[in-house]
Amino acid sequence: MPKYYVLANVKVTDPQQYEEYKKLSTKAFQAHGLQPLVRGGAVEVLEGDWTPDRTVMLEFPSKEAALAWYASPEYQAAKKAREGAAVMRMVLIEGAG
Repeated sequence: MPKYYVLANVKVTDPQQYEEYKKLSTKAFQAHGLQPLVRGGAVEVLEGDWTPDRTVMLEFPSKEAALAWYASPEYQAAKKAREGAAVMRMVLIEGAG
């Protein structure tokens, strides 16, 4: 069974407000037993014209687990706190499994 990954590119527009999102999203990660694989580290473009902003990658054991995290009250609270503080682009990707 393949693993699933959430990949997000976040353009932070209000760093102060975004700090509240980071606190709440951390609580959502903890509530679902997640340890981010990538969370805002340095990015070096190797090919193409993609210049990502803040990058986040999460790993899930299944599609259902990823969707449960996304729909959870913990993450929805974080998402609400992020409104007006960032432009989020997020996708769910099926792994090679």
